[in-house]
Amino acid sequence: MTNPSRVPKGINPNIPNSARMYDYYLGGKDNFAADREAAQKIMALGPSREICLANRRFLGRAVREVAKQGIDQFLDLGTGLPNQNNVHEVARQVHPAANVVYVDYDPVVIVHARALLAGTDANITIVHADVREPETILDAPETKRLIDFSRPVGVVFLGVLHCLTDKEDPWGVVAAFRERMASGSALIVSHLTDDAHPEVGVAAREVYEDADAPLIHRSQEQVERMFDGFDLVAPGVTHVADWRPDEAWEAGLAGSEWWYVGVGHKP
Repeated sequence: MTNPSRVPKGINPNIPNSARMYDYYLGGKDNFAADREAAQKIMALGPSREICLANRRFLGRAVREVAKQGIDQFLDLGTGLPNQNNVHEVARQVHPAANVVYVDYDPVVIVHARALLAGTDANITIVHADVREPETILDAPETKRLIDFSRPVGVVFLGVLHCLTDKEDPWGVVAAFRERMASGSALIVSHLTDDAHPEVGVAAREVYEDADAPLIHRSQEQVERMFDGFDLVAPGVTHVADWRPDEAWEAGLAGSEWWYVGVGHKP
């Protein structure tokens, strides 16, 4: 992936890509020079790797908690490049036969996810689609094959809704999935904010102006709106380190204030 001569068709390695930047933050190798250059600008502003690690750890805690409530099917939207503690790996610690549908619009993510999933069982798949088009995802044959919306489902928006502008209506996107979700379903959200560091937030957004997707920081109130129609579980929408940390080092990760996270159940 670091060699531009091996770029998948349709990919411009000269445009920073949010998924590949995130991969670089987490120490991955699936990125190009343009991704690393942009990521390094962000890293100069604050503890970016720790921030992304905190988000990834939240994913594991949230999926495990939801699975323990009996949910054994998951829809992971804007999944990004494969890393540790993928949804199916965590969910299957509780439900060994859990169904998982991954969704992403990025061709690079699709290529790597399919390679990762090659040889796994038929209860895990990836759909090439954009979260801005919920109906396309909900009605995709692979979604319908693995997700039974008459039963509770876990729907995951991890670090993706801040890539949607207000005009693209992330609240409406979440609502479209909520309407299909059965009673007892769960919503998992993580979203970047600059409430604690507004000036740094401006600089970060400027870096993403040259990337393939924008960065839209939102307030706690705006993130809480995404849970309209859901009952938030304790401790509600909060900074990532405050959401049920398993270990002391998780609670102490630098940059926790950059994330608002939450889990809600549909009554």
